[in-house]
Amino acid sequence: MKKIAILTSGGDAPGMNAAIRAVVRTALNNNMETYGIKRGYAGLVEGNLELLTSRMVSGILQQAGTILGSSRCPEFKESDVRQRALNQLREQGIEGLVVIGGNGTQMGSYALSQEGFPVIGIASTIDNDLVGSEITLGVDTAINVALESVDRLKVTAASHRRAIVVEVMGRDCGYIALMTGLASGAEAILIPEDEIPFEEIVTRIKKAYQQGKSNALIVVAEGSRHNVQELVQSLKPFEADLGFHIRFTILGHVQRGGVPTLFDRVMAARMGVRAVELLMQDQANVLVGLENQKIKETPFREIAGKQKKLDLDLLRISTILDQ
Repeated sequence: MKKIAILTSGGDAPGMNAAIRAVVRTALNNNMETYGIKRGYAGLVEGNLELLTSRMVSGILQQAGTILGSSRCPEFKESDVRQRALNQLREQGIEGLVVIGGNGTQMGSYALSQEGFPVIGIASTIDNDLVGSEITLGVDTAINVALESVDRLKVTAASHRRAIVVEVMGRDCGYIALMTGLASGAEAILIPEDEIPFEEIVTRIKKAYQQGKSNALIVVAEGSRHNVQELVQSLKPFEADLGFHIRFTILGHVQRGGVPTLFDRVMAARMGVRAVELLMQDQANVLVGLENQKIKETPFREIAGKQKKLDLDLLRISTILDQ
Protein backbone atom coordinates (compact mmCIF):
# COMPACT_ATOMS: atom_id res chain seq x y z
CA MET A 1 0.00 0.00 0.00
CA LYS A 2 1.11 3.53 -0.74
CA LYS A 3 -1.89 5.57 0.35
CA ILE A 4 -4.13 5.12 3.39
CA ALA A 5 -6.69 7.34 5.09
CA ILE A 6 -7.82 7.83 8.67
CA LEU A 7 -10.97 9.23 10.28
CA THR A 8 -12.46 9.69 13.73
CA SER A 9 -16.20 9.38 14.19
CA GLY A 10 -18.86 9.53 16.89
CA GLY A 11 -18.07 10.96 20.30
CA ASP A 12 -14.52 12.22 20.73
CA ALA A 13 -12.32 10.42 23.23
CA PRO A 14 -9.00 11.35 24.86
CA GLY A 15 -6.21 9.56 23.03
CA MET A 16 -7.67 9.87 19.54
CA ASN A 17 -4.97 12.36 18.58
CA ALA A 18 -2.26 10.08 19.92
CA ALA A 19 -3.65 7.29 17.72
CA ILE A 20 -3.73 9.60 14.67
CA ARG A 21 -0.09 10.51 15.30
CA ALA A 22 0.90 6.85 15.59
CA VAL A 23 -0.84 5.93 12.32
CA VAL A 24 0.68 8.82 10.36
CA ARG A 25 4.23 8.27 11.59
CA THR A 26 4.11 4.50 11.19
CA ALA A 27 2.92 4.96 7.63
CA LEU A 28 5.67 7.48 6.89
CA ASN A 29 8.23 5.08 8.31
CA ASN A 30 7.06 2.62 5.66
CA ASN A 31 6.99 5.12 2.76
CA MET A 32 3.21 5.46 2.84
CA GLU A 33 1.03 8.57 2.71
CA THR A 34 -1.80 9.12 5.16
CA TYR A 35 -4.80 11.30 4.32
CA GLY A 36 -6.86 12.70 7.19
CA ILE A 37 -10.61 12.74 6.64
CA LYS A 38 -12.26 15.73 8.31
CA ARG A 39 -15.52 15.33 10.28
CA GLY A 40 -15.79 11.54 10.20
CA TYR A 41 -18.05 9.70 7.78
CA ALA A 42 -19.78 12.93 6.80
CA GLY A 43 -16.44 14.32 5.64
CA LEU A 44 -15.66 11.09 3.82
CA VAL A 45 -18.88 11.32 1.82
CA GLU A 46 -18.03 14.93 0.96
CA GLY A 47 -14.45 14.06 0.00
CA ASN A 48 -12.94 16.25 2.69
CA LEU A 49 -9.44 14.74 2.73
CA GLU A 50 -6.06 16.27 3.50
CA LEU A 51 -2.56 14.83 3.33
CA LEU A 52 -1.10 14.58 6.84
CA THR A 53 2.61 15.23 7.36
CA SER A 54 4.83 14.39 10.31
CA ARG A 55 4.87 18.06 11.25
CA MET A 56 1.06 18.25 11.25
CA VAL A 57 0.82 15.58 13.93
CA SER A 58 3.66 16.99 16.01
CA GLY A 59 2.57 18.18 19.46
CA ILE A 60 -0.85 16.49 19.41
CA LEU A 61 0.10 13.54 21.61
CA GLN A 62 -1.13 15.25 24.77
CA GLN A 63 -4.18 16.93 23.23
CA ALA A 64 -7.70 15.74 23.96
CA GLY A 65 -10.34 15.63 21.24
CA THR A 66 -9.46 14.98 17.60
CA ILE A 67 -7.67 17.27 15.17
CA LEU A 68 -9.66 15.66 12.37
CA GLY A 69 -12.99 16.60 13.91
CA SER A 70 -15.91 14.25 14.30
CA SER A 71 -19.60 14.01 13.56
CA ARG A 72 -22.55 11.66 13.65
CA CYS A 73 -23.67 10.51 10.22
CA PRO A 74 -26.84 8.39 10.49
CA GLU A 75 -27.33 8.50 6.71
CA PHE A 76 -24.18 6.37 6.36
CA LYS A 77 -26.47 3.39 6.97
CA GLU A 78 -27.79 3.90 3.45
CA SER A 79 -26.06 1.89 0.72
CA ASP A 80 -25.97 4.75 -1.79
CA VAL A 81 -24.30 7.04 0.76
CA ARG A 82 -21.62 4.44 1.44
CA GLN A 83 -21.05 4.07 -2.29
CA ARG A 84 -20.39 7.80 -2.51
CA ALA A 85 -17.85 7.40 0.30
CA LEU A 86 -16.14 4.50 -1.45
CA ASN A 87 -16.00 6.47 -4.69
CA GLN A 88 -14.25 9.31 -2.86
CA LEU A 89 -11.62 6.90 -1.52
CA ARG A 90 -11.02 5.28 -4.88
CA GLU A 91 -10.83 8.58 -6.73
CA GLN A 92 -8.12 9.70 -4.30
CA GLY A 93 -6.23 6.44 -4.76
CA ILE A 94 -6.73 5.43 -1.13
CA GLU A 95 -6.01 1.71 -0.61
CA GLY A 96 -6.88 1.25 3.06
CA LEU A 97 -8.77 3.03 5.84
CA VAL A 98 -8.23 3.32 9.60
CA VAL A 99 -11.35 4.20 11.60
CA ILE A 100 -11.17 5.34 15.22
CA GLY A 101 -14.40 5.20 17.22
CA GLY A 102 -16.98 3.19 19.13
CA ASN A 103 -19.97 0.97 18.38
CA GLY A 104 -21.76 3.06 15.76
CA THR A 105 -18.49 4.02 14.12
CA GLN A 106 -17.33 0.43 13.82
CA MET A 107 -20.68 -0.58 12.35
CA GLY A 108 -19.74 1.81 9.55
CA SER A 109 -16.33 0.15 9.30
CA TYR A 110 -17.99 -3.24 8.99
CA ALA A 111 -20.35 -1.98 6.28
CA LEU A 112 -17.44 -0.61 4.22
CA SER A 113 -15.49 -3.84 4.65
CA GLN A 114 -18.52 -5.75 3.39
CA GLU A 115 -18.19 -3.75 0.18
CA GLY A 116 -14.66 -5.12 -0.25
CA PHE A 117 -12.66 -2.13 1.00
CA PRO A 118 -9.81 -2.81 3.50
CA VAL A 119 -10.67 -1.25 6.86
CA ILE A 120 -9.02 -1.43 10.29
CA GLY A 121 -10.93 -0.20 13.34
CA ILE A 122 -9.35 1.20 16.50
CA ALA A 123 -11.50 0.72 19.60
CA SER A 124 -12.21 4.16 21.06
CA THR A 125 -15.15 5.15 23.24
CA ILE A 126 -15.34 6.46 26.80
CA ASP A 127 -18.36 4.19 27.43
CA ASN A 128 -16.15 1.07 27.20
CA ASP A 129 -19.03 -0.92 25.74
CA LEU A 130 -17.33 -2.10 22.55
CA VAL A 131 -16.91 -5.85 22.14
CA GLY A 132 -13.35 -6.83 21.17
CA SER A 133 -11.44 -4.72 23.70
CA GLU A 134 -11.46 -5.11 27.47
CA ILE A 135 -10.82 -1.38 27.72
CA THR A 136 -11.21 1.15 24.94
CA LEU A 137 -9.23 4.25 24.10
CA GLY A 138 -10.27 7.26 26.21
CA VAL A 139 -11.87 5.33 29.07
CA ASP A 140 -9.00 5.68 31.52
CA THR A 141 -8.84 9.44 31.05
CA ALA A 142 -12.60 9.96 31.24
CA ILE A 143 -12.91 7.97 34.46
CA ASN A 144 -10.02 9.80 36.08
CA VAL A 145 -11.56 13.17 35.15
CA ALA A 146 -14.89 12.08 36.64
CA LEU A 147 -13.22 10.71 39.76
CA GLU A 148 -11.18 13.87 40.34
CA SER A 149 -14.32 15.98 39.98
CA VAL A 150 -16.26 13.78 42.42
CA ASP A 151 -13.41 13.87 44.94
CA ARG A 152 -13.50 17.67 44.85
CA LEU A 153 -17.27 17.73 45.23
CA LYS A 154 -17.02 15.49 48.28
CA VAL A 155 -14.71 18.00 49.96
CA THR A 156 -17.25 20.80 49.79
CA ALA A 157 -20.08 18.38 50.57
CA ALA A 158 -18.33 17.39 53.79
CA SER A 159 -17.86 21.05 54.74
CA HIS A 160 -21.61 21.71 54.49
CA ARG A 161 -23.05 18.30 55.41
CA ARG A 162 -24.52 17.69 52.00
CA ALA A 163 -25.59 14.72 49.93
CA ILE A 164 -24.33 15.22 46.40
CA VAL A 165 -26.00 13.60 43.38
CA VAL A 166 -23.55 13.55 40.47
CA GLU A 167 -24.44 12.66 36.89
CA VAL A 168 -21.70 11.22 34.70
CA MET A 169 -21.79 10.26 31.04
CA GLY A 170 -23.22 6.94 29.85
CA ARG A 171 -26.47 6.88 27.86
CA ASP A 172 -26.68 3.11 27.38
CA CYS A 173 -23.79 1.87 29.49
CA GLY A 174 -23.10 2.56 33.16
CA TYR A 175 -19.36 1.81 33.09
CA ILE A 176 -18.18 5.32 33.97
CA ALA A 177 -20.73 5.63 36.77
CA LEU A 178 -19.88 2.19 38.13
CA MET A 179 -16.13 2.71 38.21
CA THR A 180 -16.37 6.29 39.49
CA GLY A 181 -18.82 5.30 42.21
CA LEU A 182 -16.74 2.32 43.29
CA ALA A 183 -13.51 4.34 43.42
CA SER A 184 -15.09 7.26 45.31
CA GLY A 185 -17.05 5.27 47.88
CA ALA A 186 -20.52 6.28 46.68
CA GLU A 187 -23.53 5.35 48.79
CA ALA A 188 -25.43 4.40 45.64
CA ILE A 189 -24.59 3.92 41.96
CA LEU A 190 -27.49 4.26 39.52
CA ILE A 191 -26.91 2.63 36.13
CA PRO A 192 -29.17 1.47 33.26
CA GLU A 193 -28.07 -2.15 33.70
CA ASP A 194 -29.17 -2.50 37.34
CA GLU A 195 -31.52 0.14 38.72
CA ILE A 196 -32.42 0.42 42.40
CA PRO A 197 -35.74 1.81 43.68
CA PHE A 198 -36.09 5.31 45.09
CA GLU A 199 -36.77 3.95 48.57
CA GLU A 200 -33.40 2.21 48.59
CA ILE A 201 -31.65 5.47 47.69
CA VAL A 202 -33.33 7.19 50.63
CA THR A 203 -32.33 4.35 52.94
CA ARG A 204 -28.68 4.50 51.91
CA ILE A 205 -28.40 8.27 52.36
CA LYS A 206 -30.07 8.02 55.77
CA LYS A 207 -27.71 5.21 56.76
CA ALA A 208 -24.69 7.36 55.87
CA TYR A 209 -25.93 10.09 58.21
CA GLN A 210 -26.68 7.65 61.02
CA GLN A 211 -23.16 6.26 60.74
CA GLY A 212 -21.78 9.74 61.33
CA LYS A 213 -20.57 10.44 57.81
CA SER A 214 -20.09 14.10 56.92
CA ASN A 215 -21.47 13.66 53.39
CA ALA A 216 -23.20 11.23 51.06
CA LEU A 217 -22.63 10.59 47.38
CA ILE A 218 -24.94 9.24 44.69
CA VAL A 219 -23.38 8.64 41.24
CA VAL A 220 -25.85 8.46 38.35
CA ALA A 221 -25.26 7.43 34.73
CA GLU A 222 -27.05 9.79 32.35
CA GLY A 223 -28.97 6.83 30.93
CA SER A 224 -30.40 5.82 34.30
CA ARG A 225 -34.16 5.95 34.69
CA HIS A 226 -33.51 8.24 37.66
CA ASN A 227 -33.26 11.69 36.09
CA VAL A 228 -30.86 13.64 38.29
CA GLN A 229 -32.88 16.81 38.67
CA GLU A 230 -36.12 14.91 39.25
CA LEU A 231 -34.36 12.66 41.75
CA VAL A 232 -33.11 15.65 43.73
CA GLN A 233 -36.56 17.22 43.74
CA SER A 234 -37.97 13.94 45.05
CA LEU A 235 -35.34 13.81 47.79
CA LYS A 236 -35.79 17.43 48.91
CA PRO A 237 -38.89 16.76 51.08
CA PHE A 238 -36.88 14.14 52.99
CA GLU A 239 -33.95 16.43 53.87
CA ALA A 240 -34.87 16.81 57.53
CA ASP A 241 -35.12 13.05 57.93
CA LEU A 242 -32.01 12.35 55.85
CA GLY A 243 -29.80 14.75 57.79
CA PHE A 244 -28.16 16.16 54.66
CA HIS A 245 -28.94 19.05 52.33
CA ILE A 246 -29.35 17.69 48.80
CA ARG A 247 -27.41 19.16 45.86
CA PHE A 248 -26.65 17.92 42.34
CA THR A 249 -23.97 18.38 39.70
CA ILE A 250 -23.95 17.28 36.05
CA LEU A 251 -20.37 16.76 34.87
CA GLY A 252 -21.31 16.62 31.19
CA HIS A 253 -18.75 16.81 28.41
CA VAL A 254 -15.91 17.85 30.69
CA GLN A 255 -15.25 14.09 30.91
CA ARG A 256 -14.36 13.97 27.21
CA GLY A 257 -11.90 16.85 27.35
CA GLY A 258 -9.29 15.52 29.76
CA VAL A 259 -5.60 15.44 28.89
CA PRO A 260 -4.95 11.79 27.93
CA THR A 261 -3.42 9.71 30.69
CA LEU A 262 -0.22 7.73 30.26
CA PHE A 263 -2.32 4.59 29.80
CA ASP A 264 -4.38 6.08 26.97
CA ARG A 265 -1.33 7.55 25.22
CA VAL A 266 0.57 4.27 25.26
CA MET A 267 -2.47 2.26 24.20
CA ALA A 268 -3.11 4.71 21.34
CA ALA A 269 0.47 4.31 20.16
CA ARG A 270 0.25 0.51 20.24
CA MET A 271 -3.09 0.44 18.44
CA GLY A 272 -2.06 2.97 15.79
CA VAL A 273 1.14 1.15 14.91
CA ARG A 274 -0.65 -2.20 14.75
CA ALA A 275 -3.40 -0.81 12.50
CA VAL A 276 -0.88 0.24 9.85
CA GLU A 277 1.05 -3.03 10.15
CA LEU A 278 -2.14 -4.99 9.52
CA LEU A 279 -2.93 -3.00 6.37
CA MET A 280 0.61 -3.60 5.11
CA GLN A 281 0.12 -7.34 5.69
CA ASP A 282 -3.24 -7.37 3.86
CA GLN A 283 -5.00 -8.32 7.11
CA ALA A 284 -7.94 -5.94 7.11
CA ASN A 285 -11.55 -5.85 8.29
CA VAL A 286 -10.75 -6.26 11.99
CA LEU A 287 -11.01 -4.17 15.15
CA VAL A 288 -7.77 -3.49 17.01
CA GLY A 289 -8.35 -3.70 20.76
CA LEU A 290 -6.71 -4.67 24.02
CA GLU A 291 -7.16 -8.03 25.77
CA ASN A 292 -5.04 -9.22 28.72
CA GLN A 293 -2.70 -6.26 28.17
CA LYS A 294 -1.96 -7.41 24.63
CA ILE A 295 -3.08 -5.90 21.34
CA LYS A 296 -5.65 -8.16 19.74
CA GLU A 297 -7.58 -8.17 16.46
CA THR A 298 -11.24 -9.18 16.30
CA PRO A 299 -13.12 -9.59 12.98
CA PHE A 300 -15.84 -6.99 12.47
CA ARG A 301 -18.44 -9.71 12.01
CA GLU A 302 -17.88 -10.79 15.64
CA ILE A 303 -18.50 -7.32 17.09
CA ALA A 304 -21.10 -5.80 14.76
CA GLY A 305 -24.32 -4.90 16.55
CA LYS A 306 -23.11 -6.18 19.93
CA GLN A 307 -22.59 -4.35 23.22
CA LYS A 308 -20.17 -5.49 25.88
CA LYS A 309 -21.86 -6.44 29.13
CA LEU A 310 -21.00 -4.65 32.34
CA ASP A 311 -19.39 -6.62 35.15
CA LEU A 312 -22.13 -6.19 37.74
CA ASP A 313 -20.01 -7.96 40.36
CA LEU A 314 -18.29 -4.60 40.77
CA LEU A 315 -21.64 -3.16 41.87
CA ARG A 316 -21.90 -5.88 44.52
CA ILE A 317 -18.37 -5.07 45.72
CA SER A 318 -19.26 -1.38 45.95
CA THR A 319 -22.28 -2.21 48.15
CA ILE A 320 -20.17 -4.41 50.43
CA LEU A 321 -17.54 -1.71 50.90
CA ASP A 322 -20.03 1.06 51.62
CA GLN A 323 -20.51 0.20 55.29
